[in-house]
Amino acid sequence: MNPPIDITPVLVSACLAGQRCRYDGTASPDARVMDLVAQGRAIPFCPEIAGGLPTPRPACELRHGRVVDRDGVDRTGAFLRGAEQGLELVRLARCARAVLKARSPSCGLGRVYDGSFSGTLVPGHGLFAAMLLDAGVEVVTEEGQEGG
Repeated sequence: MNPPIDITPVLVSACLAGQRCRYDGTASPDARVMDLVAQGRAIPFCPEIAGGLPTPRPACELRHGRVVDRDGVDRTGAFLRGAEQGLELVRLARCARAVLKARSPSCGLGRVYDGSFSGTLVPGHGLFAAMLLDAGVEVVTEEGQEGG
């Protein structure tokens, strides 16, 4: 008898799936993620777009638990709205795992930019990644960081 095939879907950052949804209007395609999507095993999702932010949009970073753009405008509400929608999608699709974009203020895991817009990384998680971890979802990044 053959072992069962795992068909549990994986939630993936839409930018890793090749969607041009990053703040600067580009994608960050990752061949492994794109293969999962092509096989129908992954669901692309961008919490920033789901939260109502446009593409392109000002770069954002985490500063003292808040998401701010380069001009100091607080974008936390949009980031949280998108993260909450993503968590609902994970629950509805019964995803147990997510592959997210490293260092992002939404999806970063273990290290995120510090809010100074100087390229400085500090320990921490993006808002969506933290929400998924709190819900017991296994989170990894395309760079191999793991959490949960």
